[in-house]
Amino acid sequence: MLKRVKKWLGIEGVKVELVLPDTITEKSSLISGKVRLYSMNPQTISALHFKLVEKYHRGRKKNRQTDEYLMAEKDHYQIIEVPEKEIIEVDFELPFEMVESRMDQLEDKNFVLKGMVKAAKLLKSVKSEYQLEVEADVVGTALNPFARQLVDIV
Repeated sequence: MLKRVKKWLGIEGVKVELVLPDTITEKSSLISGKVRLYSMNPQTISALHFKLVEKYHRGRKKNRQTDEYLMAEKDHYQIIEVPEKEIIEVDFELPFEMVESRMDQLEDKNFVLKGMVKAAKLLKSVKSEYQLEVEADVVGTALNPFARQLVDIV
């Protein structure tokens, strides 16, 4: 009985880990990496779901605001058998498209205003953070395992 409850809740189930390069270039518009899967019991994964999210922070202290933008999303449907106490690695590629704000567009197009736009961003404490998330659909569990990792896009 306890073993069945553990399996349904995903305890001692599949552990998910992302293996990514240190930096990703904006021009390549592609994230290539691996998903590392490990389990203490034999499990079956029916799909992997990938999301790349930009967290756009601006403002200071009480006026701090954060917006999230979905940059890429991909579903990888494949039956993956994860044997007991063995590491399985699955390669993936996730194409993405950078979205520029109006300030960024103005900075890129206008040489004269470039310095002023940078100063305005510095004053407003503007910062973008990119996060890759992967979720594994494990057959027979209610809570699916997931992993998140910050990505450095330059």
